[in-house]
Amino acid sequence: MTPHPLSTEQDPRWQSVLARDAGADGSFVYAVRTTGVYCRPSCPSRGAKPANVCFYASPDQAEAAGFRPCLRCHPKGPSPAEANAVLVAEACRLIEASDTPPRLEDLARRVGLSAHHFHRQFKAITGLTPRAWGAAHRARRLRAGLDASEGTVTEAIYGAGFNSNSRFYEGADAVLGMTPSAWRKGGRDAEIRFALGQCALGAILVAQSARGICAISLGDDPELLLQELQDRFPQARLIGGDAAFEALVAQVVGFVEAPGIGLELPLDIRGTAFQERVWQALRQVPPGETVSYTEIARRIGQPKSVRAVAQACAANQIAVAIPCHRVLRHDGALSGYRWGVERKRALLGREAQA
Repeated sequence: MTPHPLSTEQDPRWQSVLARDAGADGSFVYAVRTTGVYCRPSCPSRGAKPANVCFYASPDQAEAAGFRPCLRCHPKGPSPAEANAVLVAEACRLIEASDTPPRLEDLARRVGLSAHHFHRQFKAITGLTPRAWGAAHRARRLRAGLDASEGTVTEAIYGAGFNSNSRFYEGADAVLGMTPSAWRKGGRDAEIRFALGQCALGAILVAQSARGICAISLGDDPELLLQELQDRFPQARLIGGDAAFEALVAQVVGFVEAPGIGLELPLDIRGTAFQERVWQALRQVPPGETVSYTEIARRIGQPKSVRAVAQACAANQIAVAIPCHRVLRHDGALSGYRWGVERKRALLGREAQA
């Protein structure tokens, strides 16, 4: 028996048209029989009656059926969001190629936008302001310079784009969480407090630097969790937590057991600018909800970076506080999890119940 075709109003693509969803641009176009015009889903033109609408997978298919492109949304060219993404990507390259942080007005002029519109678009697409993007890039260059065996600490500071030793050292803790010399020495002289405990998911380790929580790890073997922390900070002074720190660990364990209580902790997040954007997006997903890697890529303004989003989730060192367990594959299936898929399933189950 041949299935009856969906009406326009039953077709999920119609909801994207009604919402003028820019995220659906490129996946299909819709045509209006009474005007002979086809549009992208986000077209701002006046809405058509569902009975007059039909869908096509591409502009070529719509034109083969006799429709012409809309002169308002230009469905054959890049969408406004895609055009802005290209300009922002160019601005990112300009920032990263500059020896010193470029001024906002100069960047906007280079890409042909007003300073206000450029700033708004840059933050919407990257999740960061141009200044914050530049700071994250300089921090990444500094870490790479310090990790290299050649050169002095001062050379690494200037090579990363910091134009003053004194200005850098004023904010060194925010950039590295420790002094540059301590970073180069694998964390030597830096103090990291830690505690091991047990929760419903097995062993748990919580570690805190001067900046905030730098690790929450889950596993079967507490000794292995401690060894991973030592490998990450080979020269740091690892100090067993006192009573106050044990209370913080109890807060983390309490959140694992009862996600509804929430978890607000200062975090010591260290990653690339892209990773930090992904992790920030994850922290905005509330308990009891899940998103796909595709959705996170869309939220940070890089819809084609789904694989990079998955890699950023895998690089996360702070379980539950940065809830990468709330990310699923596009078909809703569980995917990999740094601390085991079964723990991911258990966390999601607890949050759904809460």
